[in-house]
Amino acid sequence: MAFQAKQIVYATGLVSLIGYGSALAQTQTSPQAGGGTPIQPVGEQPPEQEIQPEVQAIAEFGGVLTPKGRLVLEPEFQYSHESINRMTFEGVEILSTLLIGVFTAQDLDRDSYTASLTGRLGFTDRLELEMKVPYVYRDETERVTVAEVDPEFTLDRELSGNSLGDIELAAHYQLNRGLNGSPFYIANLRYKSTTGEGPFDIRRSGGGIPQELPTGTGFHSIEPSLTVLLPSAPAVYFANMGYVFNLEDNVNEPVGDIFVGDVDPGDAVRLSFGMAYSINPRTSFTLGYKNDFIGKTKTQFFDPDAGGTTTQSSTTLNVGSLLLGWSYQLNQDVSVNLGLELGVTEDAPDTMLTLRMPFGMDAF
Repeated sequence: MAFQAKQIVYATGLVSLIGYGSALAQTQTSPQAGGGTPIQPVGEQPPEQEIQPEVQAIAEFGGVLTPKGRLVLEPEFQYSHESINRMTFEGVEILSTLLIGVFTAQDLDRDSYTASLTGRLGFTDRLELEMKVPYVYRDETERVTVAEVDPEFTLDRELSGNSLGDIELAAHYQLNRGLNGSPFYIANLRYKSTTGEGPFDIRRSGGGIPQELPTGTGFHSIEPSLTVLLPSAPAVYFANMGYVFNLEDNVNEPVGDIFVGDVDPGDAVRLSFGMAYSINPRTSFTLGYKNDFIGKTKTQFFDPDAGGTTTQSSTTLNVGSLLLGWSYQLNQDVSVNLGLELGVTEDAPDTMLTLRMPFGMDAF
């Protein structure tokens, strides 16, 4: 039973990675005399201005940073749903109308609920530190029907799991000042721990069948990335590119009659881009797209009966989602953000709904 990288994606929502901010992309202007043309000294070049967009377009990957001494606490609730309806045939096709073998129909529904609290602290004018603590509840309902056997065989299975998820730590550093409307460049570094219950930590039957669902990936990961923000009032364009290193680990655990040794989860290339547009000083919307290309997971098995070791690889995954977001600024310190992800590739969850309510305060 090969460990699939897809479990990693849905266990912690590695595919679920965009946050939506206030998107008030305002341009600073020079003082004017009597409402007329800005006053500039004759023969001198106008001073350079740092146009700071008030937007955190992609919070998880870094946006315009929290000011020095400012603390932002962000409660978040996320719901994800995935359904799989698949019919397979194993056998021989004699004619286009004559099949000899077994039909299998699978109907699978997965739901995930995550409540988390994220804290962001402006350590300096250019450095922001972040910590995210999630709590995960997952449930899964599966119905498998095997036809062409007497009697017809049907398997119904319901699983669930809930516990602390994988805690994440991150740092974001603004590389430049963004003068005269030039892009902002943000360097990001994120670490994901293994505080949640991984696929090899959950309870299993004597045959290795899971009795509950994992709430974490079970593997450490490190993700460096680069964010580019381009202010163009009343919009802010954003793009991000990152690489997720999922670290190999020696599981050293029996699963049924098979002993699992080294497991190397597939690394992932992560891309996202889009636009945050300000409708008015309080309301904005976000439109974007993100895609994760996840490599093969390699799992080492040892069969005590045969006395041999084999390594199996899972398939690669392509997880792409359309991003829609809405934000409303309640006051200077509090906003409400609602994000919707719609899966556009086969490996992506069908829908993912995220509600955030960040509020800020002065820490020092």
